[in-house]
Amino acid sequence: MQDNENELSILETIAKTAQKLGADDCDAICVKSISLSICQRMGSMEKIERSESSDIGIRVFVGKKQAIVSSSDVTKSALQQVAERAVAMAKAAPEDSYCGLASKNQLSKKPADIDSFDPVEPDTDTLIKWTREAEEAALSVKGVTNSEGAEADWGKGEVSVYATNGFAETYKGSHYSLSASVLAGSGTEMERDYEYSGTVYGTDLMNAEDLGKIAGNRAVRRLEPKKINTSQVPVIFDSRVSRSLISHLAGAINGAAIARNTSFLLNKMNEQLFQDSVSIVDEPHR
Repeated sequence: MQDNENELSILETIAKTAQKLGADDCDAICVKSISLSICQRMGSMEKIERSESSDIGIRVFVGKKQAIVSSSDVTKSALQQVAERAVAMAKAAPEDSYCGLASKNQLSKKPADIDSFDPVEPDTDTLIKWTREAEEAALSVKGVTNSEGAEADWGKGEVSVYATNGFAETYKGSHYSLSASVLAGSGTEMERDYEYSGTVYGTDLMNAEDLGKIAGNRAVRRLEPKKINTSQVPVIFDSRVSRSLISHLAGAINGAAIARNTSFLLNKMNEQLFQDSVSIVDEPHR
């Protein structure tokens, strides 16, 4: 990826071009990303993919009207056209009394460093090794009879934002993931399960062999399920279910859901939703 200063300089140029064309304010964003994905099933390679992308977008404000235009072409002539189209579209758009940029006193003076970027880029052989070890470990578990495969992914991205209110920042992020999914049993009594690990740093990723064994053992434990009698009992959810449980709450309290009257919590404003023993903490900097 090119130097951050260069990206911000390009964004500043397109923003000032839009202002010269009649925009009162504007902000521009540049998003660059690189990703690598490897998939193996039953010892054979099924997928090797690498992708790279670079996109620029601009949002312009003409009074209380706004428009957004994006492009993957960052040549000088293309950026000129993007600015021209954005301003023309904004002038023709309906008014929105809520649109606009943050005032200068609302801008962050010192953005938090959330340690979201691993500068180490793995090679293809490393990801192939992880998928092979994970699948072999899963298949070695007694009772596992088939595999849906193991997959390893890596990616990094860089986002630069420039706005005419004085904001100009860049941040980077990276991700690693490894998963394995296998089947146990045979015929109509087959069961499937998986294990997954996702991290920012490659060194924090779960060991491939351990991940594979967990996936295999999870699948085997599903065999021969027993029906229980109807009763009132405490229920313990697997830790990986917690995210989906909380997502229902997040969706219900989202402003858009409330405004559209589509939330099942629409009439629960200022009411306690959970028992005192339940605590949900929002940590945006994690």
